[in-house]
Amino acid sequence: MLTPEKKRFYDENGFILKKGLVPFEDIQQIREEIKDIHNRMAEHPVDGIGLSWEEFDNPNLPPRIKQLMHSELISPALNRILRSDAMLDIIEKLIGPDISLYHSKLLPKDAEDGTAIPWHQDYAYWNRDDNRPLMVNCQLAIDPTTRENGCIQFVPGSHKWGLQEHERRQQTFGVFLKGHYCERDDAVAVEMAPGDGVFFNALVIHGSAANTSNLPRQMNTFAFNVTGNGITQCREALRGKPLGQ
Repeated sequence: MLTPEKKRFYDENGFILKKGLVPFEDIQQIREEIKDIHNRMAEHPVDGIGLSWEEFDNPNLPPRIKQLMHSELISPALNRILRSDAMLDIIEKLIGPDISLYHSKLLPKDAEDGTAIPWHQDYAYWNRDDNRPLMVNCQLAIDPTTRENGCIQFVPGSHKWGLQEHERRQQTFGVFLKGHYCERDDAVAVEMAPGDGVFFNALVIHGSAANTSNLPRQMNTFAFNVTGNGITQCREALRGKPLGQ
């Protein structure tokens, strides 16, 4: 659960780190379930998931996934974690008791080949006439995440600025703030150990640098919505009133 002090930090900064959100034995299970995920998905894609691939200038490089949408379909451990009280109790503190799943997405930023994620606000992707920026993300560290392998970074307090103007291109992570990605003096890097989770607001500006290390940076992001806040944006209700009510 979030303490009042941590809730105030979240309200002020737009994000909060929860150390040890997931036990290490669950992290080990996730690692087994997503082992060799790049080659497995290249050879035998799974029905119901969405794949976006890194785009390399060198055609001889092996395929590398940039994002895998609906990762709960390939990992029973991820499916269990997104429904757990440890997760949903914190989400309830942030958006209330009526919680629905928006998506679960694997982000396997591979060693040396994982590219930068541009600065953006999630609501720039989710903004519709029938919803408000009530959604919350939890990004779970599967590997140690550092500056060198492209940990997530936030601009504290930027969720109070409202939705900023974004550029749009036909590519993965094709909605981004001007400048795409560059170092920002006002950004804070959140380094994480396996099992840590960082919760963040739909309007907080965030991004990550490329992975320049020889170590992978596998993370999974769980996106949650208030049930009924753009009902077509929800996959299923996890707590509180069911979809359609």
